[in-house]
Amino acid sequence: MPIRVLVVDDSAFMRKLIMEIINAQPDLEVAGYARNGEDALRKLDRLEVDVVTLDVEMPIMDGLETLKRIMSDKPRPVVMLSSRTRKGSETTIQALSLGAVDFVSKPVGSIAPELDSIADELVDKIRCAAMAQLPQKAKAPTAVKKRPVTTFPPLPEGAASKIVIIGSSTGGPKAIEEVFAHIPENLPAGIVVVQHMPKDFTRSFAERLNSIFPFPVKEAQTGDVVENGKVLIAPGDYHLVITPERRVELNQEDRVMFLRPAIDVTMESLPEVYGKNIIGVILTGMGRDGARGMAKIKNAGGLTIAQDRATSTIYSMPKAVADEGNADYILPLDKIGGVITELISVLK
Repeated sequence: MPIRVLVVDDSAFMRKLIMEIINAQPDLEVAGYARNGEDALRKLDRLEVDVVTLDVEMPIMDGLETLKRIMSDKPRPVVMLSSRTRKGSETTIQALSLGAVDFVSKPVGSIAPELDSIADELVDKIRCAAMAQLPQKAKAPTAVKKRPVTTFPPLPEGAASKIVIIGSSTGGPKAIEEVFAHIPENLPAGIVVVQHMPKDFTRSFAERLNSIFPFPVKEAQTGDVVENGKVLIAPGDYHLVITPERRVELNQEDRVMFLRPAIDVTMESLPEVYGKNIIGVILTGMGRDGARGMAKIKNAGGLTIAQDRATSTIYSMPKAVADEGNADYILPLDKIGGVITELISVLK
């Protein structure tokens, strides 16, 4: 059976283009289209729909409000269509936090050849979304969750002697918020996050995390020091490695498995710097990025955590780690932050 897609966009031109892209695929078909959020909710009542493509900016009921209603009342995997403007990226990050599976950023302008360039990405993400596992009811926003009570002595200044490296892809932004909700603000380790995301969006992702958690979060820049109690987010379109001085170094070397940033690149740079004082974490995502890096961390004596199948939006990256025997812990998402906090005390 083909994957049935509801296309939601207020632009007739965009609807036509998206529907042509979908209908050109033998395994996809357009179930219907909607001009705005209210229209989309009515269509979801009447149509069999596997995946929704949802424009961020629409009149009457915008993409965020529509997404909230879908996730609350009619859960379906949703792929957002976002502009590359600053406002568009901020709204898209909110959408991922609310439960959208993924997003596609529209090129600037509406010239057909430019828009055709997103076709492969769009169909790949629709296929991936169709495999996504969704919670049946939206959870309370992360920002109001109770903070962990674990406390540590005042943090020493300077470069951290321990590091937590978290890799994630599809479903990752929401998962990372859940992990951070269980990590205390004075964790005696630096945290680096490699989330597969384009360069226009990683800064907005970092700023959102910084706004809702008590510890500092920023998009990484070359020269940044990995410090205790601070989080660095790998910027889109750059690989991130950690130097012997425990500083960030960014590069645009070849993509790894079509990815930049690649989780493996960052993880593989860590054992020579931190030895066994590493906690590696792989969260939800498609593919196997991070599997090689987690093996290197484990072989160096570090500790490794993979998200479990039941709580992963896409159980592919964590599965690769688990299947190869390189996960010391396989945990549900809401336990990962707490276990990271406990394990930091074990590392010497």
